Amino acid sequence: MMKLKFAAIGIAALFFGQPARAASEAMPTTYHYENVDGIRIFYREAGRRDAPTIILLHGFPSSSREFDALIPLLAKSYHLIAPDFPGFGQSDAPPPAAYEYTFDHIATTTDHLLEKLGLRTYSLYIHDYGAPVGFRIMAAHPERIQALIVQNGNAYREGLGPKWAKIAQYWVDPKAHPEVVDAFLSFDATKTRHTAGTSHPELYNPDSWTDEFAHLSAPGQREIQAALLYDYRTNVASYPAWQAWLREHKPPTLVVWGANDPSFIAAGGEAYKRDLPNAEIHLLDAGHFAMDEKNDEIAELILRFMATAGIDR
Repeated sequence: MMKLKFAAIGIAALFFGQPARAASEAMPTTYHYENVDGIRIFYREAGRRDAPTIILLHGFPSSSREFDALIPLLAKSYHLIAPDFPGFGQSDAPPPAAYEYTFDHIATTTDHLLEKLGLRTYSLYIHDYGAPVGFRIMAAHPERIQALIVQNGNAYREGLGPKWAKIAQYWVDPKAHPEVVDAFLSFDATKTRHTAGTSHPELYNPDSWTDEFAHLSAPGQREIQAALLYDYRTNVASYPAWQAWLREHKPPTLVVWGANDPSFIAAGGEAYKRDLPNAEIHLLDAGHFAMDEKNDEIAELILRFMATAGIDR
């Protein structure tokens, strides 16, 4: 009878005590807008503001929403800022006549947001389009970068999958290849960015690609996204300069790469080792949006990496 009583107490602690403590420690995500260079930029924020900051830079065609599940796992130890780029998510999407959609300009706007928020040192998490934005910020402010976390954020030609050969034709003559933009913005492509390369499709929420496709179908989005796709050629041209920056500054670097990504293939993740011999590289059994199925594993790797690098509270 005594054993049963102790067991009951243990079960009560498990189901009542521990969740209560967890709830008291929860760090809610808050949602904000900031006027930056005349446009309204949206960002998510979580964690204590006196903790080390990680800036989460999202990919195409998503927004800071892609970090919804990751942010709570990091927020107990870190201050998180996740902005939506102009033209994405909840940020303003002015027409190209009013805002120049280049990666240089988006990086400048993002940099001005971080400065307006008073952030002078931080680590960067870069994914997809977040990589060219992040590399431009790093090049402008190397003294601010504490660490780099790369998730399918390409900086090497060998990381470009087969589809980029067709996109390169678009770069040469955009007017002659509207079909490239059609394919890039299609529903099938939007869904495939999430599901290609996974052996666990049941882990992927279809709201992700249906919402993203609805955004891409909004008035003005074709012109915005076509401009950025055309400007992507400047990122490929910048790869040697970014690689040189890595060799010179050697930031502590963690690479968590969805190895089955058909767009930015696994060789792009492995290539970071060439310029950063001390980089920690993990090729995960996942696709382009690796967090969709490896969120807990990525969070654990980040927390361990940041603590090892001495960037913790």
